[in-house]
Amino acid sequence: QVQLVESGGGLVRAGDSLRLSCAASGRIVSGYTMGWFRQVPGKKREFVGFITWRHITYYADFVKGRFIVSRDNAKNTVYLEMNSLKPEDTAVYYCAVDPKDWGTSDPDAYDYWGQGTPVTVSS
Repeated sequence: QVQLVESGGGLVRAGDSLRLSCAASGRIVSGYTMGWFRQVPGKKREFVGFITWRHITYYADFVKGRFIVSRDNAKNTVYLEMNSLKPEDTAVYYCAVDPKDWGTSDPDAYDYWGQGTPVTVSS
């Protein structure tokens, strides 16, 4: 089993920056993709970005140029740096692990999920 713990969420103003972290533990070794998703109450969970084991990244169009996903494989930790935040970025942010390392935006490919960390951006 793999456990994921997100941290770093909070309340910020529009234009501010925030960095989320997600630490993986348990039966996790190597060769996996880590992804970030977000969800607003009443809406479907949506893809934000992912980073493969070899550090290939991909982002949703609405965060390109503003968000950066990075990882420290030695620490089994992934980061989501969010810049120029907008009120519409308000959501609960989740990290997830795809042990197959497919590098996909499909949430069904991810087997393990964190509990989520809330981000609120005020105007």
